[in-house]
Amino acid sequence: MGVLLLAVIYLSYISIGLPDSLLGAAWPSMQPVLGVPLSHAGYLSLIISCGTVLASLLSDRLICRFGTGAVAAGSVLLTAAALYGYSAAGSFAAMCLYAVPYGLGAGAVDAALNHYVAVHYAARHMNWLHCFWGIGAAASPYIMSFCLRCGSGWQGGYRSVSIIQFVLTAMLFCSLPLWNHVSVSGDASEAPAVHIPIPELMKQHGVPQLVLLFFCYCALENTFGLWAGSYLVHVRGTMPETAAQSASLFFLGITFGRLAGGFLSDRISCIRMVRGGLCGIALGIFLLLLPASQRTAFCGIFITGLGCAPVHPALIRGTATRFGAERARSVIGLQTASAYLGTTIMPFLFGKLADFAGIRFLPVFLLLFLFLTVLLTKREFFA
Repeated sequence: MGVLLLAVIYLSYISIGLPDSLLGAAWPSMQPVLGVPLSHAGYLSLIISCGTVLASLLSDRLICRFGTGAVAAGSVLLTAAALYGYSAAGSFAAMCLYAVPYGLGAGAVDAALNHYVAVHYAARHMNWLHCFWGIGAAASPYIMSFCLRCGSGWQGGYRSVSIIQFVLTAMLFCSLPLWNHVSVSGDASEAPAVHIPIPELMKQHGVPQLVLLFFCYCALENTFGLWAGSYLVHVRGTMPETAAQSASLFFLGITFGRLAGGFLSDRISCIRMVRGGLCGIALGIFLLLLPASQRTAFCGIFITGLGCAPVHPALIRGTATRFGAERARSVIGLQTASAYLGTTIMPFLFGKLADFAGIRFLPVFLLLFLFLTVLLTKREFFA
């Protein structure tokens, strides 16, 4: 039963990745149709991320009351409905409205599944879990690119992904008895349902720094994911359809990197995985800065994804090891909230910067947050 439940968790994590890359891939085509400035993608990202922050902070209480399986199923249902709403939206205001349930759904399922796998399964499964996020995130730009090429537009792309989400929702609801059954057996049992207040958590040594670390790293990753397609169009002169597909290289890099990381994570420490990933990100951003061909930019996008691959899973795994099963759920929920806070603020602020100074400064913006992430990555946090 534990293996079957793990397969369900893997598949359900695709549902987190599928919507994450849609906006960045679709925005170059959506923006002229909606008649709004380039930076308005940041407003949508802002609303979504506010919902994820709130849901992440509440995830500890929700899991204690309803269980991980029910929280995951309900959350994916919310995102599926929101994405279908996107496909039918005729205005930017309507898209802002549908961004609310999307954000609420994404935050709760992310924190719930991260905690469950970090506590109950070996380190390699955390990498492979996030690999499935990469599969979903890499697939969405291809789906969007196909819909743009075949004439169904960005609405068709959102509609297609929403249908996949509804299928995954049905799978999760059907799997609810599995969670209850497996919970009585050894490895997959739920951790004690103890809620720890945020003020108490923040007094723990290392927690404030880890929270800030998640903010900076996820600001870097999500700013890149949102604006890479627009960077290719406005700086490299790429066609929107090609940019939508090429932006998926970032998520393909994450997917392949996490697949490989799963085989290495049991033999390499969390801190080494994080530092190796940050070196890869630096190399990828350097390639973006080179005034060379589009192929060089595509390579930079892919290598940046490879660098991002081990960072998030290693940070989550290190948290579970350091704080133990009882406190890990609360700490991971707080980290997830901080991560989405970085996702909320920084892609939005970069959009405003792009309106003022141009999107060509994207690599410089990313290097700033890479530098902050390196400063915050200290060995003692993983002791």
